Amino acid sequence: MRQAAIAAAVVAVACSRDASPALGSRAQAGPLPRGLHVEGSALIDAGRAVRLLGVNHSGGEYACVKAGGYSVFDSAADDALVGAMLGWRVNTVRLPLNEACWLGLAGVKPAYAGAAYRSAVSAFVARFRRRGVYVVLDLHWSAPGTNVPTEQQPMADEDHSPDFWRSVAATFKADAGVIFDVFNEPYLSPENIVGGVDPWECLARGCTAKLQRGLEGTYRTAGTQALVDAVRSTGAQNVVLVPGLAFTSDLSGWLTHAPNDATGNLAASLHLYNFNACTNAACWDAQLLPVAARVPLVAGELGEDDCAHGFIDAFMGWADRTKTSYLGWTWNVWGCNKGPSLVSDLAGTPTPFGEGLRDHLRASHDAGL
Repeated sequence: MRQAAIAAAVVAVACSRDASPALGSRAQAGPLPRGLHVEGSALIDAGRAVRLLGVNHSGGEYACVKAGGYSVFDSAADDALVGAMLGWRVNTVRLPLNEACWLGLAGVKPAYAGAAYRSAVSAFVARFRRRGVYVVLDLHWSAPGTNVPTEQQPMADEDHSPDFWRSVAATFKADAGVIFDVFNEPYLSPENIVGGVDPWECLARGCTAKLQRGLEGTYRTAGTQALVDAVRSTGAQNVVLVPGLAFTSDLSGWLTHAPNDATGNLAASLHLYNFNACTNAACWDAQLLPVAARVPLVAGELGEDDCAHGFIDAFMGWADRTKTSYLGWTWNVWGCNKGPSLVSDLAGTPTPFGEGLRDHLRASHDAGL
């Protein structure tokens, strides 16, 4: 898209932020929010607009169920990790979780589940929050019944996911700097939905879906409305990230299927990689700007699998102009084309891919963006 058209689109977003009622508007009068909250299409903390800029740290979703090498995380979650991330000028870290490990369900080793797991996650959160870093907690792996979550299913499950969010929300509701990402990457489609239910309606309200990735049978999903309701039932007013379809790279139906939330503290969750369908500014302007004009837009995962950073450079420039948040995937030592990984060691030495994110975060911090 030509520069003039991009500029016009950005102006349209800015005007919409000021002039139009947004999904994030508070539904009723009451005390002013304390801590991080939504006002229109912006995240606000202490009277100032905030963008969530940082990284993911994977491991909490799989290490507790990883045969042959169980743990809560796949590396030390200590002050050195916090310091290394702060060296990149992050203000946010996203931590994927496993619902069976948090809840201590059958089939998960007790040493890495239930109270032990919850205590480790709470210590992780506290370590980052002491340094002023926001923490996004993400329901990454889930499974219905007695199935142990060892992969991601098409959507959260009705059996355990609402209980997971009631427990997580009750644990962290006193700290508005903890953000709840209700489900990582829905991939509901006509092929895995039973009964011909529209995927967007299924995402919002729940439906019967086919189990995937080594599991057999069907299960009842929990829709985003039920997950938000579970969070709010505890009195938690924390910001909640709500996903879209196609591994949350598709937000085309987000505005018309967003959950009802009296607090107004909802944001849209986007995951964007160079292998998704929408990979250029023209597509971002057409598909993402309408959402960003109504609610905060958070790219909770951002990456590319070519060990370069040209793609994320382009998106981060677009995101800076449109006030979009973004978190790189991931601060794990996996190799830049597998995962992909931002770092070659936990001390923060960047991969070629990670250099792009690190340099942009530092420049954004120095520029006050």
